[in-house]
Amino acid sequence: MKIYIVGAGPGDPDLITVRGLNILQTADVILYTDSLVNEELIAKAKPDAEVLKTAGMHLEEIVDVMVDRVKAGKMVARIHTGDPAMYGAIMEQIVLLKKEDIGYEVIPGVSSVFASAAAIGAELTIPDLTQTLILTRAEGRTPVPEFEKLRDLASHHCTIALFLSATLTKKIVKELQTAGWKDDTPVAVIQRATWPDQKIVRTTLVNLDDDMRKNGIRKHAMILAGWALDPNIHDKDEYRSKLYDASFTHGFRKGVKP
Repeated sequence: MKIYIVGAGPGDPDLITVRGLNILQTADVILYTDSLVNEELIAKAKPDAEVLKTAGMHLEEIVDVMVDRVKAGKMVARIHTGDPAMYGAIMEQIVLLKKEDIGYEVIPGVSSVFASAAAIGAELTIPDLTQTLILTRAEGRTPVPEFEKLRDLASHHCTIALFLSATLTKKIVKELQTAGWKDDTPVAVIQRATWPDQKIVRTTLVNLDDDMRKNGIRKHAMILAGWALDPNIHDKDEYRSKLYDASFTHGFRKGVKP
């Protein structure tokens, strides 16, 4: 006996994986967070599927339903926004499922961080500029471990993607400035990436809080920060990978000296 934990992707119903869609269309029971997952995607379920909204349910209620339906011989799919591995709260569900001897299979999805990068045509790892991407969140009501404070992570001066942090922009600015980030560091904010009402705001670190307020963005937003987000990066020819350098030899091509 097992349930399927499926990543629905960031919003656009076309961005679910083929395997995820197959499970969605086959499942007898579907549980999804109605405040985050696109209704157009859920509409692809088979006509006689039992579809349950979970935004108003607590953890035990959700798991109790899954356990009951699986033990009744039903195929159960738990649909998560984005990719379940990122702030998906799946571990706590798995703990309770294992106590009932019920297994699980996780189907990955397109994370909002990559949908956001795609929305602005950005590469988050650019040769000779930054080769590291940190995925994290600012500390609010949910604490972060002592060694994962934003100012400490920002000391690496690489690209940072901030989930679940749209109401904490004053703190973000202060923490990054404390880590030595310049006021003119490029920042891109993507609200509801891939949804029809997607909104993009390009700004700088020092102007982040004001621009978020002016645009009324306080939830459902990804904040990307770092020099990889420079809107003029596409006009620069100085950042090139070794892989496609004509003089670089690798297993499939012999380099040619200039």
